[in-house]
Amino acid sequence: MPARSRAKTVDLLVPAEAEIVIEGLINTELLEPEAPFGESHGYVNLQEYNAFMEVTAITRRHRPILTSFISQVTPSESSVIRRVAMEPVYLHHLRTVLGIKGVKRVAMHEPLTSLYAVIAIQFARLTLESEIWRALHAAASLHRFAGKWIVAVDEDIEPDNADALFWAMSYRCQPQHDLSVVPHKDPGHGPRGPRDGGESAAVLINATLKGTYSPVALPKREFMEHARAIWERLGLPPLTPQPPWHGYDLGHWPPELERQAEMAAKSEYFELGKNLANERRSDVAMNTPIERD
Repeated sequence: MPARSRAKTVDLLVPAEAEIVIEGLINTELLEPEAPFGESHGYVNLQEYNAFMEVTAITRRHRPILTSFISQVTPSESSVIRRVAMEPVYLHHLRTVLGIKGVKRVAMHEPLTSLYAVIAIQFARLTLESEIWRALHAAASLHRFAGKWIVAVDEDIEPDNADALFWAMSYRCQPQHDLSVVPHKDPGHGPRGPRDGGESAAVLINATLKGTYSPVALPKREFMEHARAIWERLGLPPLTPQPPWHGYDLGHWPPELERQAEMAAKSEYFELGKNLANERRSDVAMNTPIERD
């Protein structure tokens, strides 16, 4: 047990090796105005009545070290510490406590939103939709103040990349089918809205693939890696690729289209053009999809 010593002016024991000890009395009957200060949600917290302490003594080591951290507009020191703690809490709750299948990762958006407003849950490919909705509702109810926007994404989507998150929301989600609003959420940390006494809600979004999709429209990984090797060999500025940085299969890529892609990669354009000319028709409208096995 750490050594303790008695405080100078109050009947309490304090750590004997504490850097600084501030003693005092907190009034339980009176409150006083607290000055406005910047908050982690990005807005100034206006003046409020709050508790105060009458300081009666300050003791310290000979050369004390005052440890502090900045907690205002995120990302900040406090949000980094909270993120390390909170993401595993949600992951444990979904996977271990509730036994929801397919959950791979939980990511809480940090810049400006202070972690609790936007939560992304990453799922293994082909996870049952019932499990996805279980997880979305569970994340919305774990803490009364957290989870205004909760988004489910596939494992190929980097959940802490906002651009990738919006990409999934834009093209893997039909809002009339894949969105649910859960009312009566506590507004939590941040300015309160002017309606419903500030009460908020959670928006649950299933932005996972609902079937097979065509491949991601980028060159295959081997082509991109070869291009990067050339780039680095030429001594050009360092690259910072963001996902998706190469094309990959999402379940629907017929063998005939793979053959045509290989011909294009080999610059066999004229031969490919002749093949496609043989499939000309006059009985279909422009942009009619071509069904290939």
